[in-house]
Amino acid sequence: MHNLKLIPIDIDEIKNARFRDIPECLPILAVYPAFYKKVGYTKPWIGYFFSNSNNEMIGAGGYKGKPKEGTIEIAYTTFKEFEGKGFGTEICRQLVMLSKQTDSSLRITARTLTNNNASTRILNKNGFVFIGTVHDEEDGDVWEWEYKK
Repeated sequence: MHNLKLIPIDIDEIKNARFRDIPECLPILAVYPAFYKKVGYTKPWIGYFFSNSNNEMIGAGGYKGKPKEGTIEIAYTTFKEFEGKGFGTEICRQLVMLSKQTDSSLRITARTLTNNNASTRILNKNGFVFIGTVHDEEDGDVWEWEYKK
């Protein structure tokens, strides 16, 4: 298990300036202002960068808005250099833990492309089960997963 630190992606872009010299962070920072305008900025249901014990940014993850009807959806990514080393599994685990610590009654979901891939393996390792194909307004048909542990 990796010891990762969650670093909030703030609604105030000035507070995110420290990430601007990390190339992998730039595409993520580009989408968050519009994303927060759309879904709101309600801690802890926000986006995070994750750093390792060497203070290297290894990935990002977060929630697709605050809970709706008792459900929260997580999303995550590992930066290229750190793929295949267990970091994605740990990012997912920490998002589940934060959800459970905040509200243990929440149903936790995630969505993936409609094929077996690294993300489906990460979800399986973290106690998620495949529940079916759904239509996502942004991504089209996707697989939906639910945390069952």
